[in-house]
Amino acid sequence: MSAEVRVRYAPSPTGQPHIGNIRTALFNWLFARHHGGKFIVRIEDTDQNRLVEGAVEAILDGLRWLSIDWDEGPEVDGPHAPYEQSNRLEIYQRLTEQLLDQGNAYYCYCSREELEKLRRANRDSGEGNGCNCLLRGRDGAVAGMPVGDDDRVVRFAMPRTGVTQVHDLIRGDVEWRNELQEDFVILKSDGFPTYHLAVVADDHLMEISHVMRAEEWLPSTPRHLQLFKAFGFQPPEFAHLPMITGTDRAKLSKRHGATAIGEYEEQGYLPEALLNFMVLLGWSLDGSTEVVSLQQIIDNFTLDRITKSAAIFDQDKLMWMNGIYIRDLPADDLAARMAKYIPHPLDAGEQDYLCNIAPLVQERLKRLDESDDITSPFFGELASDYDPDTLVQKGMDAEGTAVALQAALRDLESDTSDDDFGHERLEALLGETGQRLELSRRQFFGLLRTAASGRSVSPPLFETMEVMGRERVMARIGEAIIKLQGKLKSGHPKFNNPEFTVNNTPSDD
Repeated sequence: MSAEVRVRYAPSPTGQPHIGNIRTALFNWLFARHHGGKFIVRIEDTDQNRLVEGAVEAILDGLRWLSIDWDEGPEVDGPHAPYEQSNRLEIYQRLTEQLLDQGNAYYCYCSREELEKLRRANRDSGEGNGCNCLLRGRDGAVAGMPVGDDDRVVRFAMPRTGVTQVHDLIRGDVEWRNELQEDFVILKSDGFPTYHLAVVADDHLMEISHVMRAEEWLPSTPRHLQLFKAFGFQPPEFAHLPMITGTDRAKLSKRHGATAIGEYEEQGYLPEALLNFMVLLGWSLDGSTEVVSLQQIIDNFTLDRITKSAAIFDQDKLMWMNGIYIRDLPADDLAARMAKYIPHPLDAGEQDYLCNIAPLVQERLKRLDESDDITSPFFGELASDYDPDTLVQKGMDAEGTAVALQAALRDLESDTSDDDFGHERLEALLGETGQRLELSRRQFFGLLRTAASGRSVSPPLFETMEVMGRERVMARIGEAIIKLQGKLKSGHPKFNNPEFTVNNTPSDD
């Protein structure tokens, strides 16, 4: 490819950026990086009635979060500024005058009702579904139609014979019969261009070499090609990307899960994982490899690897991929990312503590928004609130559980120190305690797990105790004994001896 590759991502700020248009941005960016070209961001904000406040910032934030950088565009100097179409109105008005002078465009005063009548008439006469205003080819208004600058728009006069053809780099040759195309608006009554005029003008003036966009824009291509021809511009090459559907093969929507890119950040997906997942929505390395590094993708991103068929968005697959990327993170990196999802601010000591916790939960963490819940047993002076019933293991009663906890507390106090609280030491020591009590490992370690963490399922028990530290573990076992004591005194039916009293301090014996 001899000429410089220049591609663009041209979103409309009419809402939050969603998976579909961010996938378009990603494919354009990868194509530019593969060929050593330029990636341009252009804000197409000419539809003033649909603009959403904050949408531009959300678009740029989404790109930044995914590390999709741009060479020209908002916040970046470039030779074709401004990159917001609302600041380029003089260009579009000048080009409209050119088309009017050439006879390729005309003023139209038709109302929507009148245009619909023309469409019906064309359908009834077998001339297609389009409508060509009665003013086409005339200098003034047709009798009965109002004339005034406030009402008029400018329409492009499509050819009435022949075909318009494009060689799509993904779909091959596609053609349209010109007589079936409608004369479309290029300049609205408010002086703003429509998408069709603005996109053609800017793609030419910004020297775009390839237009890679969603399949839904394919029907607009004959309009754009005829505009390029009327202006005498060389059109770029076109590549229309496959549609994205849910697992039910319906077009991707809210009912398939989150679609706005910001929601995936809020839910704790890693940008690297989402980027890897999105690139597989229509492209593949070899048809089987799913986890691909960014550099591998850039090195191999060619259009012949893009499919024509719709890409399926599988939320379960994204979750699986996110887990893979989480497990591949260094502990300090994972901890730093997890900290953003823990609602209370962490001081320096707690951040270091989280670095020790991270490897323990890494295998079980699927999304970063689980960070607060999965780490909550590690924080605080005592275990999170839990039902003391869960302390009592199968085949045990409350008295035996309390005795076992007292024995564990006594052995930990007498046979460990803050400097001798490693997981191997703990497993050997408490393994002997359990044997002395004639309890199975499942029973004894199960009650210790609940006492230390407040949960029946946790990361590896002794590694967890090591990270928690001696003081915290012993305090939590003492709290568990108090919980049992409260149940025993209450006469709860599960605890068969309400007169039993538990001493929650280690014995001197």
